[in-house]
Amino acid sequence: MVEIVRRGDRQTVKSVRSVACSCQQRLSYDILSNLALALIDGTVFEIVQGLLEIQHLTEKNLYNQRLKLHSEHRALKQELLKKHKEALQNCKTHNMAVLRAAQQRELETLEQRVKDEQRMMDEKIVLELDQKVIDQQNTLEKAGVPGFYITTNPQELTLQMNLLELILKMQQKVTESGIC
Repeated sequence: MVEIVRRGDRQTVKSVRSVACSCQQRLSYDILSNLALALIDGTVFEIVQGLLEIQHLTEKNLYNQRLKLHSEHRALKQELLKKHKEALQNCKTHNMAVLRAAQQRELETLEQRVKDEQRMMDEKIVLELDQKVIDQQNTLEKAGVPGFYITTNPQELTLQMNLLELILKMQQKVTESGIC
């Protein structure tokens, strides 16, 4: 078991070299040692893999929701333009200017609605992704992974993302070498 820890430490230290320099300074030997210990039984790898799968499903779902909204908006605009074209074809010449002005206002109203709905959707997406980050931090903290706790501090988030990248690299190396 000691040999695995030593081997884990060596692999961790080698992988740390690939992490951004600004984060390397914040990755103390204690964090790296504790991380190596946490990775020994493979449970953390499984947790991270599960979180990654959940994140990908969430991102795909949010992307599809946004795509659906975009398609609905495109259909609304096409329907409105079709209605405008038909109205223009049936319009008397002396009412043309009034009709075009009304249609322009109607189109602008629709475009504002589309813009507002897209902004609200984007805000919803950001909030959902922020919640996913909190859920991931909480899960990893409860699993005893060093460096993970709930935070919104950009520097700490960057450190956590680099730790996750390191864990994924370690998982890949463990898988390739057949240690576990």
